[in-house]
Amino acid sequence: MSTGDDNAVPAAEDRTGARIPAAEDRAGSLVPAAEERAGALVPVGEWPGDPAGPGTPVAGSAAEVAHLAASAPTLAELVARQSVCRACPRLVAWREEVAVVRRRSFRDEPYWGRPIPGWGSERPRLLIVGLAPAAHGGNRTGRVFTGDRSGDFLFASLFRCGWAEKPTSVSIDDGQRLIGARMVAAVRCAPPANKPEPAERDTCAPWLTAELGLVASDLRVIVCLGGFAWQAIWPLLGRCGLVLPRPRPAFGHGAEARLRNPQAEGEILLIGCYHPSQQNTFTGRVTPAMLDDVFTRAQVYATPETDGPVTQR
Repeated sequence: MSTGDDNAVPAAEDRTGARIPAAEDRAGSLVPAAEERAGALVPVGEWPGDPAGPGTPVAGSAAEVAHLAASAPTLAELVARQSVCRACPRLVAWREEVAVVRRRSFRDEPYWGRPIPGWGSERPRLLIVGLAPAAHGGNRTGRVFTGDRSGDFLFASLFRCGWAEKPTSVSIDDGQRLIGARMVAAVRCAPPANKPEPAERDTCAPWLTAELGLVASDLRVIVCLGGFAWQAIWPLLGRCGLVLPRPRPAFGHGAEARLRNPQAEGEILLIGCYHPSQQNTFTGRVTPAMLDDVFTRAQVYATPETDGPVTQR
């Protein structure tokens, strides 16, 4: 975790030389907690395991996102910068309003109320890409697919297929650990009605591009949860140097594409998977067996033949 000491990252400069404020400089723009509201936002650096600190540079525009993402020297610093981004005014206002007003059932719990950074293995064989954090899930807990029904469904499958240490993910300090896997969202902030706008997706894209570039050397499989993630990640794969098939395959559950990775031997397998949303799981569009099929396929492809996949049933 970054702190305010001499090791903290100072305020950066954008491409024109303009100063990019650090997290502490923008505290005044946070949504104030009114008397009738449930609580206040947790200051940067005070959340358990917070990757950022008061000196972490904050992106306030699409240009600043591009600059800070491309210039992050390490994965840890990239994650810290992701977690304090304020480039999309609509998303910033929504995520913070939700974090202050809160759902009645979580009224006494602190809310993260910031962008959700990537988490998991720093050298993953599997990358799981989702749409965006849920307003009262990841936006509350600080970890994507944590503390909501979709996460319950997803992590049960990841556990059964050997990708997660536990079958549940309820809070950032619950001891959950991804095994050889990493999890990210195409859009890092919770959007109103779970629908990010195209401009917000594009503004957020450099964070995912940079993260892909930093983990690509060990990557064997990418699973996209939903058509939004499938479409969002496709152009970014090419920007990371991966050689893509043409034309782009249509999204579908179990759809596959092979990507040549110049950074490593072999190919990366891209797999489509229906999103484990409540609507999909309640209607049976997605079942536990369907998720298990995808993540078992990922495990078999990503695991050396001498070792074999690890599953827990």
